[in-house]
Amino acid sequence: MKLYNTMSKKKEEFVPLEDGHVKMYVCGPTVYNFIHIGNARPMIVFDTVRRYFEYKGYDVNFVSNFTDVDDKIIKKAIEEGVTAGEISKRYIAECKKDMDGMNIKPATKNPLATEEIGGMVDMIQALIEKGYAYEKNGTVYYRTRRFKDYGKLSHKNLDDLRSGNRSLLVSGEDEKEDPLDFVLWKPKKEGEPAWKSPWGEGRPGWHIECSEMSKKYLGEQIDIHAGGEDLVFPHHENEIAQSEAANGKEFTKYWLHNGFLNIDNRKMSKSLGNFFTVREISEKYDLQVLRFFMLSAHYRSPLNFSADLMEAAKSGLERILTAADNLQFLLGNAKTETMTDGERDVFAKSQEFVDSFEKAMDDDFNTADAIAAVFDLVKYANTTANGESSEEYLQGIYDLIVKLTDVLGIVVEKKTELLDGDIDALIQERQNARKERNFARADEIRDELLAKGIILEDTREGVKWKRA
Repeated sequence: MKLYNTMSKKKEEFVPLEDGHVKMYVCGPTVYNFIHIGNARPMIVFDTVRRYFEYKGYDVNFVSNFTDVDDKIIKKAIEEGVTAGEISKRYIAECKKDMDGMNIKPATKNPLATEEIGGMVDMIQALIEKGYAYEKNGTVYYRTRRFKDYGKLSHKNLDDLRSGNRSLLVSGEDEKEDPLDFVLWKPKKEGEPAWKSPWGEGRPGWHIECSEMSKKYLGEQIDIHAGGEDLVFPHHENEIAQSEAANGKEFTKYWLHNGFLNIDNRKMSKSLGNFFTVREISEKYDLQVLRFFMLSAHYRSPLNFSADLMEAAKSGLERILTAADNLQFLLGNAKTETMTDGERDVFAKSQEFVDSFEKAMDDDFNTADAIAAVFDLVKYANTTANGESSEEYLQGIYDLIVKLTDVLGIVVEKKTELLDGDIDALIQERQNARKERNFARADEIRDELLAKGIILEDTREGVKWKRA
């Protein structure tokens, strides 16, 4: 299996640190609002990477954080007159709903920055003791020039950053020894959340969070660190500087970065009015369509989002779902159980599509070509399966489609529609739960119905429902 390593700028054979195991860290979102479709791309891409490693038999320890303390979270909390903790807790829950809709597997661990402050303080202290960091009036800075390999991931030269590209400087406070030094710890401001440290009350800088959380849950060395290409500099560059200086060893073997997402060939931004949240997309499309769309291009390529392309993805996904549905129908009406000799030959040929799928995924997770292999398998199923086919043949072809689409995170079993009577029974159970003040069960039923496309509305006249 070959992976494109951002560090070396070339494809490299994947060799894990430990046989049969993959330690993988993916930078997660800052939770101050609903996630947008730009956030969704790395979530979908690297969930698919994880699924393929598991398909190949690896045990994957997959860690993805939530940044739950940040200037944007604090700003939102002040606007709403609530605590930063309330904002982050709310949007972590909403993010998990969207991730569930996109069929993203739960991480082995989703660490929260606010729960790992102690480890961050320890790492900063270690960097100070080793001479890589210094404190000035309650702020701790990292000595960028002290780390001789700084710039090795982004391939940026420190002197070029200093002289010719002021916009790339991390920030320019006068207290720094060098304008390129970046913040590890910042002192408390009035009205902001803060934690105790040897340098006074304050909170960590953004970069140190991931260095500490990946170390705690994956170890000092990891196989894969992934995220959007916008994180290469300065975030991932600074993570390397911190982790390698603190731990004295190579931080990550392989760096994977997905390309940017544009909207109608323009950069997504609120000012252009082309900013979409995953929740907004879910009102128009099943989020499986969004997932299928995201995987229709190679993850390192820029991807253009448009209504036409989403419609094309919807049609493509429907072809696969319809073929699987047809096989299920034929299975329910199969006249014979076991394959004939002729069917065995036909079924053996279907392995070619599996081989094509694996060849594509082994080549730096080329999901576009992998999807093409699934389409070829679907076409083969449509032309070889019929009312005369045996149950064994139909089940074999169906299982192959499920096996490959599962790697892509695509669910081919169509959701069974609830009957009106079933809905009414669940609504009654919810009403009973509320009377008994079992609000957890009441919320559970509402979410269960919503997942099946049933929207409840509590009115004075009682509970009304409609199909989404």
